[in-house]
Amino acid sequence: MKTKSLVLAASLLAATALVPASASADAVYRGTLTESEVLAAQKAWGEALVAISKEYEAGGIDKARKLASTVLDKAYGYNLGPVLFKPTLTQAPQTFRTTKEGALAYFVGHDSKYPADTGFALKGWRSVEIKNAALQIHGDTANTMGNVMITDKDGKVTKVDKTWTFKKTDDGVVRIVLHHSSLPYGS
Repeated sequence: MKTKSLVLAASLLAATALVPASASADAVYRGTLTESEVLAAQKAWGEALVAISKEYEAGGIDKARKLASTVLDKAYGYNLGPVLFKPTLTQAPQTFRTTKEGALAYFVGHDSKYPADTGFALKGWRSVEIKNAALQIHGDTANTMGNVMITDKDGKVTKVDKTWTFKKTDDGVVRIVLHHSSLPYGS
């Protein structure tokens, strides 16, 4: 029993040492994601996809690339470390895009390091509809899974299965840290 008490006391002391003495309760961000924030982040992602398509049509690849880069900076957590991104239309050996460079190549193509990428965001998208099968919120992170229907300028709808994990960062920004997208089985 004495050993258990000593271990517990040492554990508590070690945990206390990890908390900075200067961090008051008001100085530490303890944000909880809300359902409305998650839905807004999903909606913003869809609007950004459409905006990149339209920017490409109006101003060419350079303008589309610039907008896509800005979207990645604002919507994804590449500033936090690797993002677990598995885009819909990728193939080995470049299936997964854990870097911003890889994600940018997927969305706008025109990158010799990613020769198979044709620019998913450049396909004339006009609208995005998201139907979540479920949404889980765990403190500052949330998971969603469901379908995304993306309509192009000719009215053709592409349906994808999509899973996202969002994280609310210390500055209160909601960012995508996991993004898995695939075509439904049998498509």
